[in-house]
Parts: sequence; structure tokens; C-alpha cells
Amino acid sequence: MRILIKVGSNLLRTGKGDLDLNFVSKLAQSIKDLKDLGDQVLLVSSGAVLCGIKKMGLKEKPRDLITRQALSGIGQAYLMHLYDTVFSNYGLTVGQVLLTNDVFLKENRNRFLNAKNTIERMLEMDVVPVINENDTVAVGELIFGDNDFLSVYVSYMMEVDLLVILSSAGGLLDDRGKVIPEVRNLEEAFSYVKGTGSDFGTGGMRSKLEATRLALSIGIPVVITGKEDDLLKVRNLETKGTLFKPSRRVRPKLKTIAMIEEPKGAVYVDEGAVKALRSGKSLLPAGVIKVEGNFSAGDVVSVMDPGGIVVAKGKVNFSRDEIDRIKGLKGYQVKEILRTTKEEVIHRDNLIVFQ
Repeated sequence: MRILIKVGSNLLRTGKGDLDLNFVSKLAQSIKDLKDLGDQVLLVSSGAVLCGIKKMGLKEKPRDLITRQALSGIGQAYLMHLYDTVFSNYGLTVGQVLLTNDVFLKENRNRFLNAKNTIERMLEMDVVPVINENDTVAVGELIFGDNDFLSVYVSYMMEVDLLVILSSAGGLLDDRGKVIPEVRNLEEAFSYVKGTGSDFGTGGMRSKLEATRLALSIGIPVVITGKEDDLLKVRNLETKGTLFKPSRRVRPKLKTIAMIEEPKGAVYVDEGAVKALRSGKSLLPAGVIKVEGNFSAGDVVSVMDPGGIVVAKGKVNFSRDEIDRIKGLKGYQVKEILRTTKEEVIHRDNLIVFQ
């Protein structure tokens, strides 16, 4: 079994602001136990800026990007030293992997494969890859959203069987502050989101839920839980946190559309179309409200609900101008106007719907 564990900055701090060595030790022991079962474990860890702040003796996170990037460069060495020192006590070897979002662009297929092959070789060498965003060269902080989205992209790249996102909240909390054991309707889950991020990270529960939606859409189960949970039980989907299960298996072509293909435009649809898409239907012109961007037939576009939320991605059968001409029309009208045998804006075989 291949498991990816995501650790946020807040998990690495004690209540007094010190680095939580007890947590890092517990994590190392858990990873050792998982590896003894034959599992392969990858770690996506935030915390470089936090470690830089600690190393430089600062009291708070600087606001300007350049200083944060400098602190990231200082702190990344400290972060890896921390993992290397603690994990070595448990007979574990760690390896550093720094990624930027351009690795996951379609035109950079060679970079993607090189990163994938490097991490695969680390796993073959019985190494625990510790993966982080390369904040020192990122143009925005954080491009991936406190590594929540990075953990999903790496999960896709490395074909993991389970994504575990460790959270200071311990899981998704209901209105009474109690952990919800399992979520079956992700859209309803967003209504429970209260806060946005932490003192040293940039993510929050909304970021984690948005990343979870993407992971579920490509068929990867997700557990959001706290650092006190038993990872040996979590691997069997038994958790003190919140479990999210994908509702369907996803073909590799659709995973590529979801994760790698950059949208060339956007097609806005009404609520009726959103329901149809989520029930497994194709996108028909009758449900299209408006079109944005410049794209041709065969390009990938984002499908947006009336509120501007991305609900799907897919390859269109028609160009931007053609869709603009046929939006709101019936299938037979489309065939007459465009003189085509097709009537779907996006056929369900070329459409990935985000749960």
C-alpha cells in the first residue's frame, strides 16, 4: 500500500511555539510501523518558513514575500535536519524533494516524469521522501495552498492508495465542535467551514476540503485527522478524524484532464446542468449560460456553476464561438446550425466532475 501523509506548519508547533519533537518522533514511529507492514510512505511537509522564523529568533511571520522566501530557504535546511535527526533514531532515511507547480503542466511532461522517477527510486531505496514546495522560487505564496493541493498532485503523480491530511482541528467539525466521522456529501461539508488558516501556514479547513474534492474526483480516498490518531488504523480507514471515500473509479485519461491539462477557457452552466453532470450525464448546450476565453474544439475547459465555482473539466466538441452560438439550444438545433453529428458540448467520456 502506498500512503501519502501531509503535515501542516501548525502541526509542527507546540502550544508555546516550540518545535514539537514529540509529534515528529510519533510520526517517525508510525511510519516505521507502516513500512514494517510493507507499505511505502511519502511525506508532504510544510514548515520551512516556521523553521526559518524559529532559527532567526523572530516572534511572528513577516508579511512581505521576499522575507518569507528568504526564511523558507533558511528554514528548509533546519526542517530537513529535524526530520533526518529524529527519523534516523527509528532507522529511517529521509530524502528531500522540492517541487514547483510547473512540474504539473502538460507542456513540462519531461519534468513531471523526472520528478516521478526520482521519487520512485527513493521509494525503491527504502527512503521516505519529504516533499515541499520550493518557496524560495515560487512567485506567489503558497501556489499550492499550504501544500494541501501539492499533496493531491503528488498523490496523483505517485498513484497513492490513501491521502492522510493531518490537521490541528482533528478532522471536520460540526456546528457543536464535534468531529464528523464520515462525509458523504462534500458540498454540505463546506457549510461547516469556519476559519481560514493559521499563524504560520496559509491553508485552513476550506483549503483541505477543496483539495479533498480534487483527490476524490481522481479516485483517491482521504482522511483528515489529528496528530494523535493511530496511523496503523487509519491505513484501514478507521480514524478518529473524518473519512472521505471516492464514489467511483476514474479512468487515467480523466485523471490527466483533472490534474495536468490547463483549461483554455470556461463554460458557465445552470444548476440543472450541474445536477445532470453529477449524475453522470454529458454537458448539453441547453444548460450553458455563457462562455469565456478563446479555445478550439478538443481543448480542455473548466465548467463553472452559476456562482463561478469549478464543478468539472473536460474536452469540448466545439470552439468558443460555436458554443456561444448554440448555448441554450436543443440537440437537434445544434446539429442543424453547426451541421454536425454531435450535440454534446462535452461528452461524459471526456469529462471529469469534481465531487
